[in-house]
Amino acid sequence: MGGMPQTLSSTSMFTPSGFSPHLQPTKEPEQEGLSLQDGTLNSASLDTLIQHLVPTTEYYPEKAYIFTFLLSSRLFIEPHDLLSRVCHMCIEQQHLDDPVLDKAKVRKFGPKILQLLTEWTETFPSDFREEQMVGHLKDIIHRIAPCDEAYWKKMNQLLQNLNQKLTTLNQGEESIVKVNASVSDKLVAFKTKPAPIQRDILSICNDPYTLAQQLTHVELERLSHIGPEEFVQAFVHKDPLDGTKPCFSEQKKTSNLEAYVKWFNRLCYLVATDICMPAKKKQRAQVIEFFIDVARECFNIGNFNSLMAIISGMNMSPVSRLKKTWGKVKTAKFFILEHQMDPTGNFYNYRTALRGAAHRSQTANSNREKIVIPFFSLLIKDIYFLNEGCANRLPNGHVNFEKFLELAKQVGEFMTWKQVECPFEQDRNIIHYLHNAPIFNEDGLYLASYESESPENQVEKDRWKSLRSTILGKT
Repeated sequence: MGGMPQTLSSTSMFTPSGFSPHLQPTKEPEQEGLSLQDGTLNSASLDTLIQHLVPTTEYYPEKAYIFTFLLSSRLFIEPHDLLSRVCHMCIEQQHLDDPVLDKAKVRKFGPKILQLLTEWTETFPSDFREEQMVGHLKDIIHRIAPCDEAYWKKMNQLLQNLNQKLTTLNQGEESIVKVNASVSDKLVAFKTKPAPIQRDILSICNDPYTLAQQLTHVELERLSHIGPEEFVQAFVHKDPLDGTKPCFSEQKKTSNLEAYVKWFNRLCYLVATDICMPAKKKQRAQVIEFFIDVARECFNIGNFNSLMAIISGMNMSPVSRLKKTWGKVKTAKFFILEHQMDPTGNFYNYRTALRGAAHRSQTANSNREKIVIPFFSLLIKDIYFLNEGCANRLPNGHVNFEKFLELAKQVGEFMTWKQVECPFEQDRNIIHYLHNAPIFNEDGLYLASYESESPENQVEKDRWKSLRSTILGKT
């Protein structure tokens, strides 16, 4: 193996600190078409960037470079084209087409190409759902395998790990689809129905800490399925230098990302439903106080996504209009939380809290302290603005690599967080409730809210009337 980087645990791939692939011009392949600033690559032609990805007997690209380029290259070239070009370059540079191979030379090169393929399959497994990708991968290994028995073993291990990852991904997607399909927006268990149909969160779980832990379970489970490429594929437009087709016509795979946003919305509506359901003001106030405590526990755990969903649910108009109910609630705790999630100054308070949690995570000894679950739609918005705010290519056709370093920094940090193992015991009962408890849609929420506390003005009265007739068939 010699001075080869060992296959590091995949988290060390994305260390965002000091994230700047420094290039040592001495070892580098051709330097043309490059623009460096303080030794950091800030733009280059696509060909040059691909050249930097290809290992030689003497050279291996930095981890940060590999992640950044594999993440962003899909805006310019499809993964199977990229891998095909990498393989062709290796074959040419290492003379792997020669009838007799130079074994000593291939043994110096072999571990490096194996390492690159390992990093690619570990970090972007879904690229390898395509037959072509696996074909290129096997082809290049078959060419070097005669020089060293160990290469066959390595290849089998690599393919085995890849299959395992893809199976997990597929199962995750199937179970997520099921959850979404079973969410009914139909009105259920409406207040005017007999009492036994009513169910409430407090009968399922009345300990805020336990519920916060179970929410964290759901969040980490869902996060684990989101591939880094989904953040980039969400923004694939046509590449201006390739007038013929968008890079990913049929392949816009962002299903896990979308499912995660759906989960956030479901949680908002579930909170609002649970508050508007009880017939008595005192019970509604209890549910509000319970959710305030749950939100606070989420904050302490570092689960900002559930925290934001709970606050959003409480701020929905059908809930916030329940003045008499809120009159019975100790609201001081709620205002503290709201202040944390205040959007002012581009969510300044939240970003400060997030940095604190991220810092705690880096120095953590236990999984419990490692948890950072960002407010997801804000993360997507940040990435969206980064993407819209600067061009993928410079006027000279170079790839704007500086932009992609920033993109890789944001996605890389997320990758580190999504790999945290959930330290809490799973409570199937509570998790089933979170995914399957029926929720009101917006109309249902308004109707439940008016049934709880009568309309205050003519607009509300009219709306109540029309909802009663459309939903309950009453006049």
